[in-house]
Amino acid sequence: MIYEQKKQKYTSSGEWAVEAQGLVKTFGSNHAVDGVDLKVGAGTIYGVLGPNGAGKTTTIRMLATLLRPDGGSARIFGYDVVKEPQIVRQLIGVTGQYASVDESLSATENLIIFSRLLGLGRAEAKRKTAELLEEFGLSEAAKRPLKHFSGGMRRRLDLAASLIAQPPLIFLDEPTTGLDPRTRAQMWDTIRRLVKTGSTVLLTTQYLDEADQLADRIAVIDSGRVVAEGTVDELKTSIGTSALHLKVQDSQEMERARQLVGRLLDMESKVIVEANKITAPLANANIVTDLLIGLREAGIHLEEISVQKPTLDEVFLATTGRGVKEKNSMDLNESNEEVEIKI
Repeated sequence: MIYEQKKQKYTSSGEWAVEAQGLVKTFGSNHAVDGVDLKVGAGTIYGVLGPNGAGKTTTIRMLATLLRPDGGSARIFGYDVVKEPQIVRQLIGVTGQYASVDESLSATENLIIFSRLLGLGRAEAKRKTAELLEEFGLSEAAKRPLKHFSGGMRRRLDLAASLIAQPPLIFLDEPTTGLDPRTRAQMWDTIRRLVKTGSTVLLTTQYLDEADQLADRIAVIDSGRVVAEGTVDELKTSIGTSALHLKVQDSQEMERARQLVGRLLDMESKVIVEANKITAPLANANIVTDLLIGLREAGIHLEEISVQKPTLDEVFLATTGRGVKEKNSMDLNESNEEVEIKI
């Protein structure tokens, strides 16, 4: 098949799996995507982060030939998504945010149908179905109607269906949303296995630890534009060597404290207030003493202060000015060296 030939050629030659330049998509007066540039190396995991409504899914849909761009260009393994969509579709697999399975059928019936549609013979379809049901922990429920499945079980089945034919490029749009921690970790292992066997993965997610664990490179999209791009370490370093966290005793003093911190650190635009805490990049930890003196002289009393290495949370806040919509989606499990002072 074409995608098998291209898969071998491009993963071995180091060419780009995705090249997008100036992608634009508008819906009426709304610029959902406003000039996105992306380059995804073959054989890598590329993460795309962004708040809800930032343009992540619209970008994926254009790259997957599901939406026609209003501007710019995109190529998948060298093939133009507008001029050569039929070839592009043979090179990609797409898993969206919502299950595409048929709830009137069983898990086994769903996967066999998907397998047959992808050209597998009867025996191979049954073998692949059994293999995927086992891998995603669905063997015991294989014959149960999907209307009796939980949301997480349906999600796992949808993911399994996308892996029947392993294409060179796989788009995973928030693939672990709704999954329990064990199944989520299992999915991470599956994604790593896919890349080891030659696929490229473009992953959108709102779980910052997921991007930190999996992605070779990350793009942060906000308001339809790429506002930051690089490896995890590059992104963390870009906002400073450390991050300062303050919690003020009197919440009425929060804005005055934010202004004072910004003035003393000479970076007012990067001081963020979220969840009753002030966060700011800190290039020199020695300035904390001056900061404490300044706050005391201003009559602002602190409940706590900490200095720690930057996390993707700080990168997200610094580059977008806000967190993702669901705070518990930022379930960070990073091991940061931290100095904490309780006041």
